[in-house]
Amino acid sequence: MALYEHVFLARQDLAQAQVDALAEAATKIVTDNNGKVVKTETWGLRGLAYRIAKNRKAHYVMLEIDAPTGVVAELERQTAINEDVIRYMTVRVDALEQGPSAMMRRNERDGRRGERGDRGDRGPREDRGPREDRPRRDRDEERQG
Repeated sequence: MALYEHVFLARQDLAQAQVDALAEAATKIVTDNNGKVVKTETWGLRGLAYRIAKNRKAHYVMLEIDAPTGVVAELERQTAINEDVIRYMTVRVDALEQGPSAMMRRNERDGRRGERGDRGDRGPREDRGPREDRPRRDRDEERQG
């Protein structure tokens, strides 16, 4: 059997329970057609780069699937019919990722960033010295260099 990653975006006005029901419906389609869903990840409500069907945000869900080709065709057919799904994409992969996906690792990293700010721990201001001791930068030199 082949390995696939199926990601779909659900409308922003759905409750999390409804998004989970969409993921369960997709899982049922796969299992009913002799495939199996290895992992399901809900990436949450995220902003879109541009509006899609009047939505500025969407619920992201990824399914890692081990199934024959016909299963993917049926899954995409059913997903396209569903009005709650605004976009979907299925990609065949050589191997499924072990552990959390890159999107889940990114969420963990963003949580740690809030503790020390965007630039990291630069230390207190007094460690940098007084401003008058620093050399003056000439804006014209910066533009030429």
